[in-house]
Amino acid sequence: MSRWSINSATLWQSVTLVLFLVNITCTHGGKANIWQTLKLPDEHIPYFFNNNKDVKSLCEKDSKCPYKKYLKSNRCWGYEKDCQVKHRMSSPKCDGEARGWAKSKEEQVEMFWNAADYGIITERQDELQYMCEPTSPDDSSFKCTKYARYCYGTNIYMDFSESKLKSSTSKFREDVFKQGQIGGHCKMYADRLRSQGEHKSALQSWFAEVEHFTSLPFNPIKDKKCDIVLDKPTIVMKLDAGVNMFHHFCDYVNLYLSQHFNNTFSTDVNIIMWDTSGSGYGDLFSATWKAFTDHPVVHLNVYDGKKVCFRDLMFSFLPRMRYGLYYNMPLIPGCKKSSLMRSFSQQVLHRLNIPQEGPLLMDGLKMVDDYEVTLALYNWELPFLHQLKITHNSDIFIGMHGAGLTHLLFQPDWAVIFELYNCEDTECYKDLARLRGLHYLTWEKRDKLVQEDEKKVDTLAQEGVWPDGLQGHHPTLGAHAKFTNYAFDLKEFLRMVAKAADLVRKSRSYKKAWAQRYGSKDEL
Repeated sequence: MSRWSINSATLWQSVTLVLFLVNITCTHGGKANIWQTLKLPDEHIPYFFNNNKDVKSLCEKDSKCPYKKYLKSNRCWGYEKDCQVKHRMSSPKCDGEARGWAKSKEEQVEMFWNAADYGIITERQDELQYMCEPTSPDDSSFKCTKYARYCYGTNIYMDFSESKLKSSTSKFREDVFKQGQIGGHCKMYADRLRSQGEHKSALQSWFAEVEHFTSLPFNPIKDKKCDIVLDKPTIVMKLDAGVNMFHHFCDYVNLYLSQHFNNTFSTDVNIIMWDTSGSGYGDLFSATWKAFTDHPVVHLNVYDGKKVCFRDLMFSFLPRMRYGLYYNMPLIPGCKKSSLMRSFSQQVLHRLNIPQEGPLLMDGLKMVDDYEVTLALYNWELPFLHQLKITHNSDIFIGMHGAGLTHLLFQPDWAVIFELYNCEDTECYKDLARLRGLHYLTWEKRDKLVQEDEKKVDTLAQEGVWPDGLQGHHPTLGAHAKFTNYAFDLKEFLRMVAKAADLVRKSRSYKKAWAQRYGSKDEL
């Protein structure tokens, strides 16, 4: 049965909008439990085997391995040294014009792959180098990519005894460590580390946190120099706004990217929120952490006053890196469909047990020549995992410009995102839809749209008057298309919905899913 749902997924923003949702329609562990601990979608298993030959060999020998059918597959993500293009999960689709970005179609595809797909990892792999190199088996090690956008270390020492984290009000202090308070027992390349400071910034780089990394005259763990030793693999992250889905999912996407870079997908890991203040962190999407860790996320200030050692430590890629994924990404025009973003969506949905009930469009059309409408309020009162279930079973997602449209990441492959009106921010969710590989629509006829108070804007701006309660005009930011209400012509709206439905029906992935569910393509 087809369903329409109305939700309000961006209530925490200072914008008065109405959102509509339309439904038309690692460690590998031991041999005994490895197959349960993988926690990967079946489609990802051959790619995982390609990168983990030891696990693949174990499956060959283990009669209870449920993945025997993938043993002969040569599928690869695309960043492996011997991966052929034809064996990737997918390649970018570049049917549109590059508008001066590329000289050829091949160059256009390559630019999209390197900026928005697994080609990112290939470029970062080429940058990774030792900042402090072990000279014996018990030594520490510390590596970073260019500008310290990602770092990884073993047997790492951090001294928070003078940090005063709990009394601090600054979330991203740059003075947490002095010389000798972060480091390891290894051969230091000090000049190499000092040269990585160009991107020094809270959410763009780890340079401020690691710039004082030094070679220590002791072995941190072996010589028992720590109050706390974290034996479990640990990931540290600096997080963007947890009350905004668009920004917070930059954190999750880059965490997933980091897992690929490190080839570790275990959920038996610590995750530490690198927040140098004593304040809390508002997180409306905290249920998503279960896709990455079996344990509660730890605030950095729990280590205030302590000396802490990490046996295995990853500094994750950050949400606002220059030319990063996806917040500051210069996305070449004319291309869509990032296999990285698709696999991120698949893994999160799989690990959060979000079911796919199959295409619903045809069900509705077979029963009635219309749509069934359901109201659904997307806010903090509706559990986020339930929101994801609705989204994942939405053939068409319709909404005003706002962070709630980030839900498009979890629509099925055949879906359409219809940004009802983009409020003059034309590329934001269009680009996100291109990354996910979805069809994107937005309102096409400006004369069929009415802004609530547009006639008052010029007069108010000239007079500098911002009356209390007037919708659409921020008291300090002034008039903007985001700060008002809109009315839409019903006939035009239904035309756009019909256009979206037609795109769904023509999608190859929709036809395939429909055929799997109903066993026939006759009615398509």
